[in-house]
Amino acid sequence: MNDTIWLGLGLATLAGFSTVLGSLLATAVRNPGPRFMVLTLGFSAGVMLLVSFSELLPHGVSTIGFLPAHLAFFSGMALMFIVDLVIPHQYLGGEKPAVHERLDGRYLRTGVFIALGIAIHNFPEGMATFAGTMESPRLGLAIAAAVAIHNIPEGLAVSGPIYAATGSRRKAFLWSFVSGMSEPLGAVLTALILLPFLSSTLLGIVLAGVAGVMVFISLDELVPVACSLCDNHLPIVGVLAGMVLMSVSLWLLG
Repeated sequence: MNDTIWLGLGLATLAGFSTVLGSLLATAVRNPGPRFMVLTLGFSAGVMLLVSFSELLPHGVSTIGFLPAHLAFFSGMALMFIVDLVIPHQYLGGEKPAVHERLDGRYLRTGVFIALGIAIHNFPEGMATFAGTMESPRLGLAIAAAVAIHNIPEGLAVSGPIYAATGSRRKAFLWSFVSGMSEPLGAVLTALILLPFLSSTLLGIVLAGVAGVMVFISLDELVPVACSLCDNHLPIVGVLAGMVLMSVSLWLLG
């Protein structure tokens, strides 16, 4: 059990650090291009959708029954809907300040608000990674991979405006680090709160709820933002690629 706990915390930490990877990309490249963004976001959505409907929700159904599992699933979606209403974090696809506005600090404020919003949204993803790992390392690895992939463009979204406003790679890196580290924090709090009460029933409820969270993120955030960045079929190509690769990976992992 202890090894599984440490693995869950480690996977959540690695997923959070992928936000920093996006930050490094932003400061090194400055403009990685919309095709990269579209494929990355679509790919992550495909991975999340496949894992949710082929692994997480079915496990909940088999553990606690059809109706309770689906109630937990839709509760997860409702929770993310409320979080989005209270703390929206439209990034990437939103309007960017004009060049002449950089001097009045709007880029800096934009980057900081994006960082705070992403940090709050990353929290349940850390919970999801940890809960999935407690069910099986294979499942935890799949969730961590999906989260890590879509954290890269989030790191870009945080660092880009801050770097443009300050010219400081250090500040851009710091804010992306803060937003990414809410992921392992979510995993740590889940471990502290859930572990004393952990049972197959509770785990089934949590995993079904996590499936709802991941489906909401995919359909409300990742796919729409990907579609806003292009007018072709590239987003669905990314989604299909993510689904295919994750299905093959789960099959190979047994």
